[in-house]
Parts: sequence; C-alpha cells; structure tokens
Amino acid sequence: MTAAFSDYPFFEYPRAAAFGRVVPKNRIYEHAGASTVLRDLFVTQVDQIVWKYKLAPETTNLAATKTVGEIQVFGISLRTGKLDDDVLRAIDRAIPFPLIFELTWSGKRKAVAAFKRPSDADSTKWVVSGYFATDWAPDDAERRPLPVALNLGGLYDALITALMRKSVAEAELAGEDIQARVARMEAIRAKTREVDRIKARLAREKQFNKRVAINAELRAARQELEHLTGGAPVTAAPN
Repeated sequence: MTAAFSDYPFFEYPRAAAFGRVVPKNRIYEHAGASTVLRDLFVTQVDQIVWKYKLAPETTNLAATKTVGEIQVFGISLRTGKLDDDVLRAIDRAIPFPLIFELTWSGKRKAVAAFKRPSDADSTKWVVSGYFATDWAPDDAERRPLPVALNLGGLYDALITALMRKSVAEAELAGEDIQARVARMEAIRAKTREVDRIKARLAREKQFNKRVAINAELRAARQELEHLTGGAPVTAAPN
C-alpha cells in the first residue's frame, strides 16, 4: 500500500542526466518472471515506461557510494489513475539501481519511490521497502533544484526523505538515518492499518462490555500511533 503526501517538491534533474529511452514492458516481464496477473496489470494500467534520467557521477558531479552507484528516474504514463504497487515492484526487481518514479495521467503527475538498498546478507540482492508517493499535482507544477548533497548516497536519501510525512522527514535533524526513517514510516503504516481494523470491529460490535474493551484497545493503538508520528525511535530490522 502506497502512502501519499502532498508537499513533495518535484525536482529539476540535470540536462546532462537526460536519458529518454523507452523501456519495453516485455523486458520487465522477462527480468521479473511476471505472472499472468502481473502482465495483465502492466497491460491495463501502464501505457509507456521511459527511462528519463540517469543520475550518475558523470551526469551530476557527485561521487558514487558503496550502496548508491547511480539513481535512475523512470517516467510511467498510465492508462488510468491507478497503478498497482506490484507493477512498481516488478520494475524495481528488474533494475539493479535505486529508482524514482514519476507517474503521469490526464495532465497530472505524482512521484513514487521505495527505499531500495543492497541486502546485508547478500549484496547481489536488493531490499525494497513499501512505496511512498505524493498526491497528484498538475503536470506543470513547479520543479525545484535537486537537494544539496555530498554524494549520490546523500542525494538518494534526500529524494526518499522528501516523500515522507513531515514529522518523519524532520527526524533526520534528530540524528535518525534513512533506514530508521523508513522503518518508522512502515511502522506508522502498519499501526494505521491496525487502528482501522479496530475501528471496524468497534462499528460491528453491539454488546456494551465488548465495546468498552475494544474502545480501550483503540485508545492504546492510537497512542502508539501518536508516539510513532511524534518522533519516538524506531529500530530498523536488518535484512
């Protein structure tokens, strides 16, 4: 499930980084081992995939790091306003670099990305978080200069952080690294789903005593969610 936030500054990528190559959907199928269901999602939801920018040392004047050698920006034009996360995950599996997606549909655009890093257990495999996204904005919405960074790793951290809710993004100032901020976002997402499930149970329950117990459970879950969104530390699990 993609978390959407509306104040993302769309970025102006360097002209030197422009790539502009159409990526055939069957290439993604081959790399991802796509099922029939996934292929159908590509057919019904995706019009075209374009490899728009290649952010590399030679195109940005930023040094590569151990975990971020390049950052790729993919543009995806959609047939409808919906794109299943499984489509994005298939592309992420097929391309062995961190990716930023820009989706376009009906004169609008949105940015989407997951935090992607090499696995601690096997550096040839990638760990991909849940997806973070903006709300839809006009296609001519203002673009801003890229965040100031010392290297590509720092640039990637800044691009992903810009997609996070403000309270989590600001945790960087308190010393949280990108993996901790991603872990917080995923914990917030999971706790939000738990709150919604408890609220649904409460709406269905008719017995007074059980409603009292569910209300207490709901208060506790809401307090935990407030704790997460307010800046309490979250530990990122290794992979």
